[in-house]
Amino acid sequence: MVVLNIGGVIEVASWRDIPDAILLAWQPGLEGGNAIADLLSGKINPSGKLAVTFPEKYDDVPSAKNFPGKEFPEQASSGMFGMKQIPAEVTYDDGVYVGYRYYNTYKVKPAYEFGYGLSYTNFSYSNLKLSASKFNGNLAVSFVITNSGKVAGKQVAQLYISAPSGSLDKPAEELKNFAKTGLLKPGQSMTLQFNIKASDLASFDTKRASWISDAGKYMVKIGASSENIKLSAAFSVPKEIVVEKDHNVLAPQVEINEFTGK
Repeated sequence: MVVLNIGGVIEVASWRDIPDAILLAWQPGLEGGNAIADLLSGKINPSGKLAVTFPEKYDDVPSAKNFPGKEFPEQASSGMFGMKQIPAEVTYDDGVYVGYRYYNTYKVKPAYEFGYGLSYTNFSYSNLKLSASKFNGNLAVSFVITNSGKVAGKQVAQLYISAPSGSLDKPAEELKNFAKTGLLKPGQSMTLQFNIKASDLASFDTKRASWISDAGKYMVKIGASSENIKLSAAFSVPKEIVVEKDHNVLAPQVEINEFTGK
């Protein structure tokens, strides 16, 4: 058993098959020992999910080829304790492809994906319903989660949306909502519901300085993680929706060749 008391993502792919289990504690503070003991003893059933992606290796991180960028040693100065400080400039070209959006769209297999997390029990997903097949400003999504295992526990369900291939560059999936069930006893079920608004479908169009929802077919995906999709259903947006009109400000001083998803 390995307990990770860490403050950020680390490499796990080379050793994760050696221990029987891995508990990610992050930096839990003074009560961390008691919390970890409760989890390991089974007094509490873990229900946390990863809010970041753990890559297989550093080279898989989309910003790896940009960082640390261009250094300017001629502008070096002396910092704290006499340490040399060298200014640097980094141009990130990830665009909208940050985190799971990059890994899913470009099909880069991570060590542990966004939203991943285990439990001492199992959960099944069923009965996905959409309030309409055509979007008219609001769409209700409901589904049922059942504890299909032998231990009481909670589950975090995640709602992702896949957009049509329209005028906007969009990742394969985008997280739009999530919710945790109450404590479900073995065999017990709970219905969760989400509401989708036009703003949930929109992306910023730089040329038009507007938040736009493209017309076309959208997919609702309900998952236990960004890769573990359990249910899916389609709906359509009959015509383009201009959600918000803005003004372009603070334009980049250098040209950025962003990822395109193609």
